[in-house]
Amino acid sequence: ARALFARAAAHVAAGGIVAAAMANDEGARSGEADFRKVFAHAQVMSKHHCRVFWASTSPETLDPALLADWQALDAARAIGDGRYVSRPGLFAWNRVDPASALLVAHLPTQLCGRVADLGAGYGYLACEALRRCAGITAIDLYEAEARALQPARINLDSTLQQLDRALETSIHWHDVCTGLAQRYDAIISNPPFHQGRADQPELGQAFIAAAAAALEADGDLWMVANRHLPYEQTLGARFDRVETVVLKDGFKVFHARGVRR
Repeated sequence: ARALFARAAAHVAAGGIVAAAMANDEGARSGEADFRKVFAHAQVMSKHHCRVFWASTSPETLDPALLADWQALDAARAIGDGRYVSRPGLFAWNRVDPASALLVAHLPTQLCGRVADLGAGYGYLACEALRRCAGITAIDLYEAEARALQPARINLDSTLQQLDRALETSIHWHDVCTGLAQRYDAIISNPPFHQGRADQPELGQAFIAAAAAALEADGDLWMVANRHLPYEQTLGARFDRVETVVLKDGFKVFHARGVRR
């Protein structure tokens, strides 16, 4: 959030207005305080458990050192053991998500052909699939969060260099729920299921529908989900064969095959 405030200050014209909105239970009070540090003042309105604050800008009130420091907070950086880079604000940005790790551990090494990772984040699933499955000949990453694209590209390029493999890759800034234009031999996914703080299983169900529409007739879907999410009925309606591969640590891994058009 601080990086976004600093970026707004860098791009707004002199005398222009910057406005921000935050939910009260997601740090609105501290967000307002940070906003005032950048813009020196703010007008505030609070309603519907949210707070809106705005300010007209004046170049002489902006602190260049503070802006530079806060813009740097958004930079891609090494996480964990240094194998991957990520950036704050992405899903599980500073660690390996345990659900994704569980899916990787159960991916068959014979997975091959053109593969897609739906909801790729910073690219962990796609990169680990490449490490595990030598038969993958092309891989596409789909992610709706634009800020994830840079670290995903860095991680993908680094993985291919480490493996000394040259294959077709692409990274798409794309909402999977709107469908895919390409056909795939296999799809892997740890789909999102939150909108704000609330569970929204419709997101995962839309990912399943998009995967079914994009898979070849004999293609495979491998996905992981939190154990309580109701995906079985959607999978059963779109695939002939659905297997729950493992239930562990509050997660479940599915393998689905035999697309129903």
